[in-house]
Amino acid sequence: MKKISEEIVRFFQAQGCSVISTVDKEGRPHSACKGVVSINQAGKVYILDLFKAETYLNIQRNPNMSITAVDEHRFKGYCLKGKGIIVPPEEFPPNLIKDWEARISGRITQRLLKNIRGEKGHHTHPEALLPHPQYMIALDVEEIVDLTPHVLR
Repeated sequence: MKKISEEIVRFFQAQGCSVISTVDKEGRPHSACKGVVSINQAGKVYILDLFKAETYLNIQRNPNMSITAVDEHRFKGYCLKGKGIIVPPEEFPPNLIKDWEARISGRITQRLLKNIRGEKGHHTHPEALLPHPQYMIALDVEEIVDLTPHVLR
């Protein structure tokens, strides 16, 4: 496992969602938006997934995956590469579900505030309709790619 700097940990914690890329049965990339629930400097990333679909099947076949997050306003981003494992709900650490629920509540609150201010966005609150997580992905980070252009580092 590769250690992750505090700066990168904070960066991923600040993102609403990240793009998770796995390898499909034909060997092609498959990407899906998912929220990082927990990330630590030891090199572990935890993602709760709400649907047992393509990402789930892909990780079962091939654990190689990446998590990419960008902040287009700051022109900054990172890609974390490594191997993921599937963790069933009965093995979730208790605090992870609480962290996920707090994140969802925060997103709903932010959407409500934006709607009150008249900012454009979704007219309903899709986060409130999300099902409970079906499984967790635990990623051991092996490589960190800084996506920030060299001239801006």
